[in-house]
Amino acid sequence: MQDGYGRKIEYLRVSVTDRCNLRCVYCMPAEGVPSVPHEEILTYDEICRFCGIAAGLGISRIKLTGGEPLVRKNLHVLVKKLKETPGIEQVTLTTNGTLLRDQLAGLTAAGLDAVNISLDTLDEEKYTLVTRGGRLADAAQGIEAALASPGLPVKINCVPLQDGSDEDIVRLAELAGEHPLEVRFIEMMPIGMGKEFQGRGANEIKKLLESRFGKSLPCGKTLGNGPARYVEFQGFQGRIGFISALTHKFCRTCNRLRLTPEGMLKPCLQYGDGFDIKKLLRNGASDEQIAETVRAAVLDKPACHQFERENDPACRENRSAQEGRTMESREAEKSRRLEEREMSRIGG
Repeated sequence: MQDGYGRKIEYLRVSVTDRCNLRCVYCMPAEGVPSVPHEEILTYDEICRFCGIAAGLGISRIKLTGGEPLVRKNLHVLVKKLKETPGIEQVTLTTNGTLLRDQLAGLTAAGLDAVNISLDTLDEEKYTLVTRGGRLADAAQGIEAALASPGLPVKINCVPLQDGSDEDIVRLAELAGEHPLEVRFIEMMPIGMGKEFQGRGANEIKKLLESRFGKSLPCGKTLGNGPARYVEFQGFQGRIGFISALTHKFCRTCNRLRLTPEGMLKPCLQYGDGFDIKKLLRNGASDEQIAETVRAAVLDKPACHQFERENDPACRENRSAQEGRTMESREAEKSRRLEEREMSRIGG
């Protein structure tokens, strides 16, 4: 599938739950958020039916997210069903890692292709503060289990905060020096609780790491499905990546859709607009009717997010790629409703 700006859409992020066993400070308030009733969450069969239809349109890669996806029972069953779906080439998982050790064998047996583990510090006290009660040892055991799983690619996702220490960043980067994994530094997204925190940019972090490990070299390989830019340091077993939605805007290459736990199909993370897939699934819609809604969602993808400024060059470049857009469609893009929910609710 191609959207209105010529981008190839082949990647679907599926949030299987809004619930999480941690309360990270930039993700949700200390008291948590009201959970969506279980009957309002898509069933595994509904997810599989939708993914099968999407695969027929060109979606080939699926990322399972949450909340924390491993708090939902029997996730390995969903992984297996998705891997058996014609057209689905890859199923991966993003997790905080605290529940991974005990579930990893079932997930890999089901065919899981890769795992991303969120980790912002290797300091036990800081980890407990950031996660509001999490145990670093649990996450570390998840990482160790993943690294011990033959052939399973492992990535560490870190969201560095402006008030965090340089040493936190350096110690996390050293994981890529000691193990064959990727450590990715992700800029804070100003959504939900994230609006209250200031993150650190890729240029700043890269400069810090080069002061410790020497000059970095660009990685010539394409790694993963997303927008990360990778570099290599001499002597490192793994690589360092940067996902910089604000300082190095990558909207022009966005290849994804998002499915929320309640079954809303989101063309863009920033905007609250979506297409109600659950309603179609539960009201007897045909596969073709659902497919038509997917096509509509793809065509509804905006040129870019507007987190920083309205007249961003990346947006202008995307908009100029589709000649003949009507004034009505341009005005509709300007009036989109911004996303107000926490990241745990939308599977960012």
